[in-house]
Amino acid sequence: MNNRSEKIRNMLVPVIAVLLGFVIGGIIMAAFGFSPLAGYSQMIKTAFLNPQTGAINPRNIGEIFVTAGPLIFTALGFSVANSAGFFNIGLSGQALCGWVASIWVALAMPDAPKIVVLPLAILAGALSGAVAAAIPGVLRALFGTSEVIVTIMMNYILLYTSTHIVNNVMDEKLMSNKGVTKMIGENGSLRTNFLTEISNHSRLNMGIFIALIFLVLVYFLMKKTTLGYEIRSVGLNPYASEYAGMSSKRTIIISMVISGFLAGLGGVVQGLGTFQNFFIQGTSLSIGFDGMAVSLLGSGSSVGILLSALLFSVLKLGGQGMQVAGIPSELVDVDIAIIIFFVGISFVIRFALAKFFGPKKEVAVVEEVEANPSDQDEEGGKI
Repeated sequence: MNNRSEKIRNMLVPVIAVLLGFVIGGIIMAAFGFSPLAGYSQMIKTAFLNPQTGAINPRNIGEIFVTAGPLIFTALGFSVANSAGFFNIGLSGQALCGWVASIWVALAMPDAPKIVVLPLAILAGALSGAVAAAIPGVLRALFGTSEVIVTIMMNYILLYTSTHIVNNVMDEKLMSNKGVTKMIGENGSLRTNFLTEISNHSRLNMGIFIALIFLVLVYFLMKKTTLGYEIRSVGLNPYASEYAGMSSKRTIIISMVISGFLAGLGGVVQGLGTFQNFFIQGTSLSIGFDGMAVSLLGSGSSVGILLSALLFSVLKLGGQGMQVAGIPSELVDVDIAIIIFFVGISFVIRFALAKFFGPKKEVAVVEEVEANPSDQDEEGGKI
């Protein structure tokens, strides 16, 4: 198959999935008696414009980047694990660990200088996410347990453990109310006066810049290092990797630890940047599951993840304004679900592109690949 055609097709699949999401979402709006044009127009206005003046709104743009930061980290975490051939469904729990640990460290050191507190809080959150992810990684590598089942179970375990820690373990001096910690001091915050002022007092913080740095670091890790090559090799064929002298078990554990480390950083940004405190959660963090969707839509690439995270942020922020046009904001979630649906059945889009724009040979190859997936494609790879 022509490599150039394949690259173009890979880029077109998410674009077409997004367009189809908007089109079908608009059809659903119309079916319920709402105006799609009015809804999408109001979404864009809410996301970018000041409702009074009609000018660009720095505050809303700042909030878009605020939402995108944690999504980038959880998407990167999912991408690394997926490259190793398995699904890390526990991103929510691992991000929650990062949130709790970072806030706890920041509150426990109220008088220490920022140069000490902030790095320690960030590191504590990232490491707690890594430890949480190491558990299903070890179980998968050593005992062959399903990482999907284990990580889903871990989400609930970590959710209720975090509630216990906040209600029964943390010092009462760190609490403002039952289940709610005090706000962290400036020495532990990712916010700066400069970012607050240029974004018209939004919650914009350094988290988005840290996320951009890790987009580059993860790209370098996966494409330019021996470890990244091993992770991708194990994901493609663990048996061949073992034959070539690579340790599939070690690589799976390491990739899961890296995945949890990144998810933990997502929780750190959520805590030290967005909310500045911790409050008990009733359900798993949405940034974990949204991060999976962002990674899938972005095809796991750094550029794709960045663009997908920004798109999701615009949809979530702009969707809140659709109520002005009388449209339930929940319809935005319908759009997102449709987009992910088309990404999930990307074979249909690939087949259509090959059918209408490629030679018959490419159609045959696409049909062959999708009709006969390998065992690793179906099961995420075996030890």
